[in-house]
Amino acid sequence: MTFAGPAQPEPEYNRKTPASGPTVLRIVLGGQLRRLREEAGLSRAQAGDLIRGSESKISRLELGKVSFKARDVADLLDAYGVTGERRQTLLELVEQANRPGWWHQYGDVLPQWFETYLGLEQDAARIREYQLQFVPALLQTADYARAAIRLGHPSADERELQRRVELRMRRRELLTRPAPPHLWVVMDEAVLVRPVGGRAVMRAQLRHLAEICSMPTVTVQVVPFSAGGHAAAGGAFTLLRFAEPGVPDIVYLEQLTGALYIDKPAEVERYQKVMDRLCVDAEPDRRTPDIIADVLRRM
Repeated sequence: MTFAGPAQPEPEYNRKTPASGPTVLRIVLGGQLRRLREEAGLSRAQAGDLIRGSESKISRLELGKVSFKARDVADLLDAYGVTGERRQTLLELVEQANRPGWWHQYGDVLPQWFETYLGLEQDAARIREYQLQFVPALLQTADYARAAIRLGHPSADERELQRRVELRMRRRELLTRPAPPHLWVVMDEAVLVRPVGGRAVMRAQLRHLAEICSMPTVTVQVVPFSAGGHAAAGGAFTLLRFAEPGVPDIVYLEQLTGALYIDKPAEVERYQKVMDRLCVDAEPDRRTPDIIADVLRRM
């Protein structure tokens, strides 16, 4: 899949990535099982019968949407005629794909639909995000995060609120680990002037943003009010790209009680074009510190 990119040059960043995590490994393993099934000339329904399951279960396994049982995979490999070293490698991949990520310790405040995103976020080589209301989670200070989380969970007690803030701060460690992903954020100017948490909290958040702009693996652009209407009229979204061969680009759309994960090439391409257009409409990233400084002066 090609990436046209914005008119301005793309910043350099470290393209090396750490070993893939469980979410991406499930996608990789699912893709291999699909290819093996097709080579064996079996339908999904026939494969489902082999593991005492259904056609829809095979579909979910091949898409990497569910965890794998070693017995099921072993039975499928028997049916597909996979033996020797290749069989052993795939069974070891099952074990790796089933290992829980660090975020599982926050299961008390973490909806299942969001666990999938955290796994993808950890494994991404590039994260491109557009926001029109809040500073992106990976760039938030703790106080700003607390205020934003309280808006979404007004009935949460202090313990729950603190757990949610801790989870968000853990996510930020992604940006400072060895070989971090390249985070490319485009924000509407409204994000900078909306005082989430009050003026003192917002001033600290803006200063934090200005500091982050100097990181070589982070790019921040602002779409000014003067740009008028723009391509992303539909709302916020995130584009994820992975270094692992065979893993498609994914669009993440968060909703109040769930999320959409889009990986169909034609649909993903539409979002890529919108993001490219946003990058052109936005001020160049070199201007972002000056824009933030101007907002701080006015504030």
